[in-house]
Amino acid sequence: MSNVLELIPLGGVGEFGMNCMAVRYDDEMIVIDAGMGFPEESVYGVDVCVPDFDFLEEYRDNITAIVLTHGHEDHLGALPYILKKFNVPVYASHFTAGLADRKLEEHDLLNDVLMHRVEPRQVVEIGPFKIEFIRASHSLIDCFSLAIRTPVGTIVHTGDYKVDETPVIGEPIDLRTLRSYGQEGVLALLSDSTNATVPGRTPSERAVIPAFEEIFNEAPGRIVVAAFASSIHRLQIVLDVAHQFNRKVCVLGRSMLKNVDIADELGFLDIPDGLLVSLGETKHLDDDEIVFLVTGSQGEPRAALSQMAGQSYKGLTIEEGDTVVLSARIIPGNERAISRLIGNIYKRGANIIEEKRRLVHVSGHASQEDIRIMTEAVRPKFVIPIHGEYRMLFRHKEFVKNHLNYDEEHIILIENGDVLELDGERAVVVDKREVKRTFIDESGFEEIDTETVRERRQLAYDGVITLVLTINEETGELETPPEIITHGLIGVDSSNGFIKDAQRVVSQAVANAPLAERQDTTLLKERVRVGLKKYIQKKTGAKPVILPIVVHV
Repeated sequence: MSNVLELIPLGGVGEFGMNCMAVRYDDEMIVIDAGMGFPEESVYGVDVCVPDFDFLEEYRDNITAIVLTHGHEDHLGALPYILKKFNVPVYASHFTAGLADRKLEEHDLLNDVLMHRVEPRQVVEIGPFKIEFIRASHSLIDCFSLAIRTPVGTIVHTGDYKVDETPVIGEPIDLRTLRSYGQEGVLALLSDSTNATVPGRTPSERAVIPAFEEIFNEAPGRIVVAAFASSIHRLQIVLDVAHQFNRKVCVLGRSMLKNVDIADELGFLDIPDGLLVSLGETKHLDDDEIVFLVTGSQGEPRAALSQMAGQSYKGLTIEEGDTVVLSARIIPGNERAISRLIGNIYKRGANIIEEKRRLVHVSGHASQEDIRIMTEAVRPKFVIPIHGEYRMLFRHKEFVKNHLNYDEEHIILIENGDVLELDGERAVVVDKREVKRTFIDESGFEEIDTETVRERRQLAYDGVITLVLTINEETGELETPPEIITHGLIGVDSSNGFIKDAQRVVSQAVANAPLAERQDTTLLKERVRVGLKKYIQKKTGAKPVILPIVVHV
């Protein structure tokens, strides 16, 4: 593969979440981000999914590092799972590394992983790759875009970004460095597409401050603010406005407490002395003296806000006179849970303020004019939309083509598993690989293979049949009629003769089997399972899971 660069997305291209990109030159590979996603299969005991990193097994000797753009779960959440398979150094900003450390500690990996903490404008060399970490603006803090010099040319990976010149915390996006790369010549720009369908500019994080000031000025009682625990800019705004209006702040929810702790420890949050109080201390304050900063903006059943709205969270409930601010966007797929949450809050007599009513949330992703600014700064030869559903990638392509004078040949749409080759002159998808996903159970530690999830789905839709056979060990004859027990199989019961007919089918299958097969438990199980399966499909169209049990007497 001499003088060819390969880009292989393992996730995040054509879907929300699970962002992960392999970059390979010759016999060296780096992996950019390792994110988790939220699958539709959640009803089957699956909370999250991660890329199937077994795909990288053939590159085991090539993988030299994992590089993280920022600390959101859809870019960082799968880090423990990839490091369990490939223990390589990790490069990340200080805050991202802080989040990663907590996650690795939960998986007992902290002492096994080499974590390199990098600064903005720092350059590191990893094999043939020379990577500069460029400050990016986003809804999270301490985020990077990446400029990666390779033997065939420079590629720029934006990470998640927006063009925010006035962030609440830290310095604005470093367009000057991006422009310097553009003047030098950039082969390809891998660019965030999440808001590619949205015209105009994405507002600054500061844009929500006036709405919060109005809410704090008007609210007669307690204020509950639900936000993403990772939105450190937003948390700082809540702390500042609470201090301005002489309210104390009580932080609730495991991830919120963890992120506030890390951001405070690293000096990113400015928390006035005495502002934070414990849940116990709030009982001694008047309603107009307290703000609760909580998790649960997406209606997660185990998060603080859902429990406060449903029953109680550590004795705390939403009450009449409370003002609840949902300071977050709705992640696709969570609409029903959020609607249920809002209904429960209204039942308790509280007032709800969401982004449709007031400007209490702004996106962290580039809208179309941000995409224009980024693309004109970098001036790449090829534009490669990443991060988003396919419609977003397509709209990104259309915007660049129609407004930035790129022709179709220089805007490359790829999907997960595509192997994109760049040699300095051309960008061509040369192969399509199957990249599966690995499901993670509710504990957050155990991996569930695709076959198990498929079987769970089958159980949910088509039910299960337990078939018990009692066989004479010497003669191979049935000692008693087959016992058939059904669970969740629609239209099947003893009154319609189904069970008797099924018993006859199974008995015939046993009778037709050679004696050696009847005496072999494994072979007999498979024979009767197949026979019963064909009969049920013919009669009902269902495909239940059939569990044969053979008892030799």
